[in-house]
Amino acid sequence: MSSRKEAIIIPSNCLDALFRTRDAKELVVSLDRILVTGGLGFIGSNFIRHVLEERDDCTIVNLDSISFGAVRQNLSDLERLPKYRFVKGDTTDAKVVDKLMRDTDIAVHFAAETHVDRSISNPEIFLRSNVEGTFRLLEAARRNKITKFVHISTDEVYGSAPGHGSFSETDRLRSSSPYSASKAAADMFVEAYHRTYALASVTMRCTNNFGPYQFPEKFIPKTIISALVGKRIPIYGSGTQIRDWIYVKDFCNAIDMAIDRGRLGAIYNVSSGNELANLEVARLVLECLEKPLDLIHFVEDRPAHDLRYSLDSRRIRNELGWKPHHDFRNALKETVAWYVDNKAWWQPIISDKILSPTPWKEKW
Repeated sequence: MSSRKEAIIIPSNCLDALFRTRDAKELVVSLDRILVTGGLGFIGSNFIRHVLEERDDCTIVNLDSISFGAVRQNLSDLERLPKYRFVKGDTTDAKVVDKLMRDTDIAVHFAAETHVDRSISNPEIFLRSNVEGTFRLLEAARRNKITKFVHISTDEVYGSAPGHGSFSETDRLRSSSPYSASKAAADMFVEAYHRTYALASVTMRCTNNFGPYQFPEKFIPKTIISALVGKRIPIYGSGTQIRDWIYVKDFCNAIDMAIDRGRLGAIYNVSSGNELANLEVARLVLECLEKPLDLIHFVEDRPAHDLRYSLDSRRIRNELGWKPHHDFRNALKETVAWYVDNKAWWQPIISDKILSPTPWKEKW
């Protein structure tokens, strides 16, 4: 969007009623209606919080199937807000998606199966969710001529980066896992719909996010929680795999800017420049927790493990003026503190299987 709309002041009780009617487009013409898919996941829930805090010109519908990795409690405190509505449903359900897209101006598509290890164990669900789900959304967005479709992708579609240099948006996609292959396929569908049908799309490819509400099977929360419950911290192989870490709030800001000013048809790499080996990140977490380093346990490396991810994000910095605002070490301390203070959030959802040292060998 080139500019934000002026909001009409409507009493919240009236807005609540209007927002839930099919005629909301005509009645609340000043508000952008944003459909978020996968909003109960880690980045999606942080994005919804960001938007509701930063923008007064929108309403949000959150479509989530509450599959593995989604937590209803992530946004339970927002469910009484008139500008937020949760809908339980699957992106592969064409009827549900089309119905919601009729009352949508902007779609932000997070919904995806995201865990590499799980994709090695059970790849079929990744094909269905990440490829078919994206296709259903694109079809509904095309039919209903929405204003903008923002697709959330990943740095993993490029595969492993060489020892020096970073991938640009024009580099070849060389996926290493069923997960990244499914995301690359979704990216290609988004690009094809822009070229063929002039769908107003923007694709965001980001490096490794971390922060509050991240599911315990991911590396940083898994490290924190394992240390807190007295488990050894599994490090794949030698732990020299390098990732570029970005605080989730910085990525949410990038997405918000892309909604307003992202060039139609563009792909934007988003990176912070915090390239660290997994072993070093684990040591920093233990330092924050004041736990001994001998909790670290080296385990078998997973198949086709990419050695390094690195993105060149000059395009989004130059075109949109985006840059990260959070220092990595400070943000990591805040993240560790969040998990320490929110045991009631993660204790009900952890298990030996989720904290497994070799999750790709588990049956999911």
